[in-house]
Amino acid sequence: MTDRTSGRVAGKVAFISGIARGQGRSHAVGLAAEGADIIGIDLCEDIEINGYPLATDADLAETVKLVEAQGRRIVAIKADVRDVGAVRAAVDAGVAEFGRLDIVVAQAGICPLGGDLPAQAFADVVDVNLVGVINTVHATLPYLSEGASIIAIGSLAALVPGSLDDPAAGPGGMGYSLAKRLVANYVNDLALCVGRSNIRVNAVHPTNCNTDMLNNALMYAQFRPDLTNPTREDALSAFPAMNLMPTPWVEPEDVSHAVLYLASDESRFVTGMQLRIDAGGYLKLHPFRL
Repeated sequence: MTDRTSGRVAGKVAFISGIARGQGRSHAVGLAAEGADIIGIDLCEDIEINGYPLATDADLAETVKLVEAQGRRIVAIKADVRDVGAVRAAVDAGVAEFGRLDIVVAQAGICPLGGDLPAQAFADVVDVNLVGVINTVHATLPYLSEGASIIAIGSLAALVPGSLDDPAAGPGGMGYSLAKRLVANYVNDLALCVGRSNIRVNAVHPTNCNTDMLNNALMYAQFRPDLTNPTREDALSAFPAMNLMPTPWVEPEDVSHAVLYLASDESRFVTGMQLRIDAGGYLKLHPFRL
């Protein structure tokens, strides 16, 4: 992203979940660079079953600095997307500060993997990755009006069943695949419900993304089951297996470019879209033939 703004979302206000680091931070900074003020939430605590550290208070503070460096305002609040009351309170506080809401980006997610995890991993992933998306959107709907844009962040796993719902991925992988598939369905049906109000609803589905969700021991083991305690360097050779293009991952900014397009008026007639930022992963894993 650049500090120079062309104002593609100038004057708009965006609510983003999972804002403290990774894709959520990238979306916040990218939208701010194009003129939007930001309302953001993040748990800033670990979830025990997750197995890798989640964002911290310091991460959230850094996001605030980066948004403000773009010359925009931000209301950043610690809140759990699993708690609809907390999400509503954060939305209310942000709208009270800025007076409007135009863009919603449901980003927060976790991905605990491993066949030795208990069933709680399935429940926690579904609660964050599916219920959290629904809580985020439903808490914001009362404030949205004509021209608003809702964007849910899915996954290539939503479009290629079987990518994570195998014994090695465990109940967390099963929960992840289910949640992301249902997010895709939810976006489609919600778009039908709010289209007459000229509100758009779309999903963005990334492949491997260069964030902490990918760069952790659980994911390395998923990609290199042939090794004991594989490192990031070990996994680098396997990451491109997801993609048609020869890249191990996309960057958070690659996803943010799509979010910016869907948030801007440039996409004013785009709704119900399942937009893949997947380096051709869908075509590779699920070939389509005319």
